Amino acid sequence: MTDTLNKHERNLSSLIHASTFSKYFFPFGNFIIPLILWTANKKEYDFVDHNGKQALNFQISMQLYSIVLGIISIPFFIGLLPNIFDFGHFGLDRLNNFNNLNISFDSDDFRLGHWWLPLGIAGLAQGALFVVNIIYTILATIRTNEGQTFRYPITIKFIK
Repeated sequence: MTDTLNKHERNLSSLIHASTFSKYFFPFGNFIIPLILWTANKKEYDFVDHNGKQALNFQISMQLYSIVLGIISIPFFIGLLPNIFDFGHFGLDRLNNFNNLNISFDSDDFRLGHWWLPLGIAGLAQGALFVVNIIYTILATIRTNEGQTFRYPITIKFIK
């Protein structure tokens, strides 16, 4: 397939994939710049049309997965809040009594422990999405620059 593609077509397709990193410079850059590049060139080049759809579908899917993980972790944050604002729990209500200052901590004083596991799992899942996004975007950029077609994994086809 490399013989039938010209260099401009391959570079433009690679640029579409690489432009998704613009989200680190301004909001929604991972959607706006690839969308502009894709819509401006999709009728001229089939390879660019395919890669533009792939890049946008992958970015939309990653954003959707991130939102779902965030929504799933909201109940854990809400359940954590009452324990954070329980100031009497750490003995702060007895600070005016300096003669009876007691600095012992009991494991029952830290009721936050049962919330760390779900929050940690949600955080690890968000980190995994971040790493998957970076790795597959780099792979797509390299492969399309070589003239190969690339399909992202775990992608929902919003744009067909």
